[in-house]
Amino acid sequence: MMSISNAAPAQTVGDRILDAAADCVLAYGVDRVTLAEIARRARVSRPTVYRHFPDVRTILAALLTLRITRALDEVPSRGVGRSHLVDRVVGIAQLLRHEPVIMAVLHQDSDLAMIYLSERLGTSQQILLDTVADEIAAAQSDGSVRTGDVRRLGAMCLLITQSTILSADLVAPILDADALAVELAHALNGYLKP
Repeated sequence: MMSISNAAPAQTVGDRILDAAADCVLAYGVDRVTLAEIARRARVSRPTVYRHFPDVRTILAALLTLRITRALDEVPSRGVGRSHLVDRVVGIAQLLRHEPVIMAVLHQDSDLAMIYLSERLGTSQQILLDTVADEIAAAQSDGSVRTGDVRRLGAMCLLITQSTILSADLVAPILDADALAVELAHALNGYLKP
């Protein structure tokens, strides 16, 4: 008999909705995701979905935030300093480049992608920016990152990395995944060094 304390925690309704949305994105593509299909796959009613999220676009935004912050958790900081910071950012970029739901949304829903790429910082971008800014501040203290406003430096690191993730397929014949990671590390190191 299994102990209750060893049982996996029950998935919340919100989690089930987001998992169902991810399944829909991968099965049908972003344009064909419907609230009804999300509800069916999550085994909840449409009104239940509406109690958690007002529309499909909000579900997709929450899904992106979840997947991006999950990547942040999967690549923890290994220490203080520029080399650790750059390694972490490059590691997160590699995970995100291969995250199928994120890539599907970015490549299939240009309207949603453009909002978060050119018009405003989304929740996940704010979380990434805050994390990088904190690590830059710590690296400035040890002298491995140049002086400057940590949020400005972090914002530029976000732009460099985001551009690399989004344009990786464009330059794949020139920079395979390994070469891309090496060049991103060079770019970030060069930008941040004192």
